[in-house]
Amino acid sequence: MRWRNVMYQDATAMAEALRTRELSAEECVQASIDRIERLNPALNAVVTTQYEQALGRARNLKIGEQPFAGVPILLKDLGQEQKGELSTSGSRLFANYRAQKSDRYTQRLEELGFIVLGRTNTPEFGFKNISDSQLHGSVNLPFDVTRNAGGSSGGAAAAVSSGMVPLAGASDGGGSIRIPASFNGLIGLKTSRGRIPVGPSSYRGWQGASVHFALTKSVRDTKRLLYHLQTYQVEAPFPLQTLSWESLFGYEKRPLKIAFSLQSPIDTQVSADAQAAVLELVPALEALGHQVRELTAYPLDGAELISSYYLMNSVETAQMFAGIEASLGRKMRMEDMELMTWAIYRSGHTIPAYRYSQILQDWDQYSAKMAVFHETYDVLLTPTVAGVAPKHGQFALDKHLSEKLQDIDTYGMEEQQELIWQMFEKALAWTPFTPHANLTGQPSISLPTYQTEQGLPIGIQLTAAKGREDILLSLAEELGQLHGNFVL
Repeated sequence: MRWRNVMYQDATAMAEALRTRELSAEECVQASIDRIERLNPALNAVVTTQYEQALGRARNLKIGEQPFAGVPILLKDLGQEQKGELSTSGSRLFANYRAQKSDRYTQRLEELGFIVLGRTNTPEFGFKNISDSQLHGSVNLPFDVTRNAGGSSGGAAAAVSSGMVPLAGASDGGGSIRIPASFNGLIGLKTSRGRIPVGPSSYRGWQGASVHFALTKSVRDTKRLLYHLQTYQVEAPFPLQTLSWESLFGYEKRPLKIAFSLQSPIDTQVSADAQAAVLELVPALEALGHQVRELTAYPLDGAELISSYYLMNSVETAQMFAGIEASLGRKMRMEDMELMTWAIYRSGHTIPAYRYSQILQDWDQYSAKMAVFHETYDVLLTPTVAGVAPKHGQFALDKHLSEKLQDIDTYGMEEQQELIWQMFEKALAWTPFTPHANLTGQPSISLPTYQTEQGLPIGIQLTAAKGREDILLSLAEELGQLHGNFVL
């Protein structure tokens, strides 16, 4: 991002320039607005703006101790509410809805000095790994506009990748930070469950599977944001002890035991490029002194894990719409939402309570199993995704399946869940590596270490034990220094 012929490569550099009066907050915010206005028509990354409020805040801002004072940011148009501002969740039902209160995540970003410019495009309710809502339209990949920027934080990724803002708010319930990070050549950290402020509207998004953080361009931005945004929230359902400054910034590097896998957890195809992204790192990691070993089997049963994820999602969606119905004073209709949302919502009504209770217990067992795994291995290395950013329409439903989804109420529970699986099958095969960390609550990061011959990014994914973002970010720093492109 360029102001006064000076290149500010990330939010940290920009914040320092603001602190030393190299530029003013108003100049900084106006420059981002200009870039959004120039680039967004081609990308469709930003769906609502609040320029006057942002400029007003910038004019009155006193640069002090806030670590990101004056730095412009975009929020995701899903679950990052700011009182009085539009919050559509990518849904026609909420096209004109304005938030009644600010989420603690958003409040904390403002306390850190960020100035919010608007909100980024997301699929309806964040259900997809691409961003193509019927309300706002598809997000185009900055590298190739015939491709989708990913999801569900696709608008955020396109905004950061194109340079509209140095970083952007994002969330991850099954890979929604890491997937678009991979497609857009960014850093995408999914934090540990309980790391980031939650509430007051929702404290356990998707039973703790969904967390909020950001998409960034540098490890130092990721570290600084994590340190200042993290919380020990005693009233929340998953409180987690905060990381100290020393553990993040004074971490003593040591040889790590790293396991890697090239195999899809659900036995689907992984592209040669995605495999190459991992394989080219193995000798580099060994040269850095780490022990690297290939796994003969993935540590969790991917199909079992995904099935439990879909069951959870169905029940949580039915509960969400029960609240919407109470608020609107009427029953939901198919025309109120997209077909995929309708199928998820309706399937949630057929799942008995004992099944739902069982899958949450299963998640605890998955977490325990991974805790044992990380007693042997510090890090699990995989591709982030199985291929490059998909073409627009690549995951479109066929007519026969669409007809069945419209008649979802005529099927029993098991048949409904099979239809849900089929509904996501093509998209899941593209992104099979990301969901497991959401269910286990572990931190997981996508790093932009690889490009195809066509110049399209594919990320590698590192996953550590719950609470060990320090290990991930130290290793990310080493890899960034090796590649010279995302540490600063």
